[in-house]
Amino acid sequence: MAQGSVQVTHTSSSRWRRRTGEYETLSEALSAAADGDVLAIAPGTYRENLVVQRQVTLRGDAALGSVRVAPPDGVALTVRGDAVIEGLQLEGQDSSAPALLVEEGAPRFSDVRVVTNSAAGIEVRSGAAPVLLRCTVDNPGGTGISFSGGATGRAEECEVLAAGQSGITVRGGAHPRLERCRVHHTVGAGLSVTGEGSGVDALGCEFYEIKGTGVQVTSRGTGVLADCTVHRTTADGITLDTDAELTLDGCEIHDIPENAVDLRSRSQLTLGRTTVRRFGRNGLSVWDPGTRVVADQCELHDSTGDYPAVWVSDGAQAVLESCRVHDVPDALFVLDRGSRAEVTASDISQVRNTAVSVSDGGAVELADCRIREAATGAWFRDHGSGGRLDNCTVDAVQTGVIVTKGADPTVENCTITSPAEAGVYVSAQGRGTFTDCRVTESSGYGFHVIDGCRSTLTRCRTERCTRGGFEFDRSEGAGSAGGPVFSECTSDESAEAVTAVPAARGGEDRARLPAQQTDTAAVPATAAATEVPHVRPSQEVLGELDLLVGLESVKREVRTLTDMIRVGRQREAAGLKAASARRHLVFTGSPGTGKTTVARLYGEILASLGVLGSGHMVEVSRVDLVGEHIGSTAIRTQEVFDRARGGVLFIDEAYALAPEDAGRDFGREAIDTLVKLMEDHRDEVVVIVAGYTSEMERFLTTNPGVASRFSRTITFGDYSPEELLRIVEQQAGEHEYTLAKPTRKALLRHFAALPKGPAFGNGRTARQTFESMVERHAGRVAQVASPSTDELTLLHPEDLPVLS
Repeated sequence: MAQGSVQVTHTSSSRWRRRTGEYETLSEALSAAADGDVLAIAPGTYRENLVVQRQVTLRGDAALGSVRVAPPDGVALTVRGDAVIEGLQLEGQDSSAPALLVEEGAPRFSDVRVVTNSAAGIEVRSGAAPVLLRCTVDNPGGTGISFSGGATGRAEECEVLAAGQSGITVRGGAHPRLERCRVHHTVGAGLSVTGEGSGVDALGCEFYEIKGTGVQVTSRGTGVLADCTVHRTTADGITLDTDAELTLDGCEIHDIPENAVDLRSRSQLTLGRTTVRRFGRNGLSVWDPGTRVVADQCELHDSTGDYPAVWVSDGAQAVLESCRVHDVPDALFVLDRGSRAEVTASDISQVRNTAVSVSDGGAVELADCRIREAATGAWFRDHGSGGRLDNCTVDAVQTGVIVTKGADPTVENCTITSPAEAGVYVSAQGRGTFTDCRVTESSGYGFHVIDGCRSTLTRCRTERCTRGGFEFDRSEGAGSAGGPVFSECTSDESAEAVTAVPAARGGEDRARLPAQQTDTAAVPATAAATEVPHVRPSQEVLGELDLLVGLESVKREVRTLTDMIRVGRQREAAGLKAASARRHLVFTGSPGTGKTTVARLYGEILASLGVLGSGHMVEVSRVDLVGEHIGSTAIRTQEVFDRARGGVLFIDEAYALAPEDAGRDFGREAIDTLVKLMEDHRDEVVVIVAGYTSEMERFLTTNPGVASRFSRTITFGDYSPEELLRIVEQQAGEHEYTLAKPTRKALLRHFAALPKGPAFGNGRTARQTFESMVERHAGRVAQVASPSTDELTLLHPEDLPVLS
């Protein structure tokens, strides 16, 4: 057979008649061929525009060489019937025409390669339903494969190597099926579906190296993608716009510089078992009223930008069920009135900023969720923002729940464990209803409500909170009209607990809740912490100080200060000059060494000597002084200082106001404001700053006026094992337990073996050891049928906690 000729095998109804022919051109062969004939095409280049209208087979044999159909212009191959095309290479140069046009029938194409620079590599239209098997398209001049005009069909194991526009387009009511196809190096979208009635079913496909959007569905288009991958785009991974509908099942979307998935204008997205990772903006971005996304068993993680993983705004809705969101700057941000997110049985973790943020009237519903390792668990930011948290756990965060600026969420049956600053923090007219909630192991307060915010707390519980279980700050003229309302709340912080009672004047109430005690009615509470009900004589307060375990050098320092102030007053009364008393103090030492207790007693002593008006103590930390924006820090610091007038302002971990890498940190503004206020109101407030020794030394150098204001430092040393034993003995006596003789020796060995690093708890360590002993004792005695009084009260060495 000559190069450039074709052989046609004719068939007829007569089984014994077979004849073949050879033709110089494909057009001649097609004219002679009948239905069922096979055109075996010799290798070569055919400069023809072919039109196939019969049920014939065009076959090229790659083993012999390529068969190129490459006309100078127009469509290289047009198919209008149920033909079979195998092993051809089609080439087109017409920017207004496709290289392969399928107009009618259900032809079958296998191993066809389209190498062209035309409007489309393959165009399927007019209800045609082709089957494309292992076909490739390389078309830097236009679209890879185009389906339109009601076309259907299937593309299996096909590849778009390059496209100057979209890789695959579906429009005009077309609805093809794509199986295990690859689309890459396109200038437009990898897959584009647009128009009512247009849709696509894609299984096991991959879209990557896209200069644009990976998958785009618009204008009432629909799609189902199963086990597909979209990655390495320059724009969004997947976009839906204007009533589009898309379902993703078992898909992966990753390495996207913009939004991994973006929905707008009433679009609907359903995701199941889909992973979204390494995205530069939002993992899910949901906009506009009527737009909705439902995600089930999905995972979003490893953001590469500074944006929330899930963004819901402008009245859109998002539903997340059994999902995981982790390693992101922010997990969920719901913005604008009408915007809503429902999150159920999901896990949010390793969030650099806020796990759940609600702003500008948005709302969230979280049920049975776990939030852990975040700066803030949930932040309801402003008026109209709210929703519900039900049966959720928040663990290892800076602050569990923040409510500010008129926001009003409902939080029920939630547990917040180990927050670094506060379990719940409410300020700036925030509200919130908290029912059956529990805060444990807080390094700050359990519930901290300031600015007279009218939160409602019912049956809430705090346990082992370093600075106190419940802290409700003073609000001028609040009374029954302002401040938090609590009912049946309890705390295990018995050392400083004061029952909330009506104030005698000014509409102010005292606010520490009693340990292990419930209030029978809701009581508004808005006063500063630990305000004393009356001024005790200084000798009585000093007697209480002497009863504290250890702290001998501290007691001497306080007595020296007291003596100087008392003698100074006597000298003034005698008309003599009094020595200047250095009343502002620095307390240094490890946590749990009694700094807060001594500060409270010091305030009472100064009040009994007439130096301070009331002697009450206001305890704050960085979060109470530093605002969120420029100018707000000075206002907040002034408010805190005003609440402390007549008493002691105790600033715990004061060094946090001046971090080593502060930059433009607003903590410096708080220090500057505080120094000026101490000078302007030197006789109205005593300020005590506290923290670790080395950190406080650095703090004193942050402002020229700081060191001059705090000229006396009192160091609180760590308790010795013997002193820790005495604290345990006191705890045991208060709770009607007795230490067996061997237990004392065992406790000494236990405390001596404890590591004394920065996290060593001192007084808290003793208390926690006692609590652990009581728990282990209960587990042991519970096995005894009828325990004796000794068995119920004696603590033995085996009750000690085991060192890890």
